Amino acid sequence: MRIHFLAARSEPARHALERLVRRYGQTPLAEAELIVALGGDGFMLETLHTHMDLNLPIYGMNLGTVGFLLNGFAEEGLLERIAVATPVDLHPLRMRAERVSGEVVDSLGINEVSVFRETRQAAHLAIDIDGVCRMPELVCDGVLVATPAGSTAYNLSAHGPIIPLGSNLLALTPISAFRPRRWRGALLPSRTRFRIRVLDPEKRPVSAVADYTEVREVGIVEIWEDRSISFRLLFDPEHNLEERILKEQFIP
Repeated sequence: MRIHFLAARSEPARHALERLVRRYGQTPLAEAELIVALGGDGFMLETLHTHMDLNLPIYGMNLGTVGFLLNGFAEEGLLERIAVATPVDLHPLRMRAERVSGEVVDSLGINEVSVFRETRQAAHLAIDIDGVCRMPELVCDGVLVATPAGSTAYNLSAHGPIIPLGSNLLALTPISAFRPRRWRGALLPSRTRFRIRVLDPEKRPVSAVADYTEVREVGIVEIWEDRSISFRLLFDPEHNLEERILKEQFIP
């Protein structure tokens, strides 16, 4: 198996890279069949973004903290683990953020796309769903749209719902909503197109973030699932992503 190993900049990840390359070899990226990523969830997202054009499956091993998108680390038996791994295909969110200046920035969010207030003042937002205004004014710290894979990340911390893989749903979750005070968000079909409008961008500036791409002083943010792009992650059968998402729903 032609494997290209990548590692985060942390010392444990670099040491693991050296040991694995000595044991299994290092195939040049252009000739590889598979990428093995060594690090945490942040490094996995970075790897997916950086190498999306290669269309290579990625098997991650956790040398970070949570490691939700990765498998456990072990030097032995790597080829056997990869051979029986379960593939999971993920589609990212496309973010198109228009700054107040008129500049437009496109980016992808594998976990979520978030809109945040930039100052001490709450953001005033309006939310359109498929061209229809469903929320004329949301006063909040922000709002996010999460994929199933990202529903257990920031979305869960903001009290959003966990979404099973394959459900073809996206979560729309407010962050510290002040008005309407009781609104907890919505589950919507994955084909939904979101348009978030900043109602007072000069007085209450807002940023938009897709994974690690941040666009400041936005006026309009459009978000939709980009099914033309697919990422394939490989998981050990006993620790596949669907099982992890299911377990999260029963943690006290």
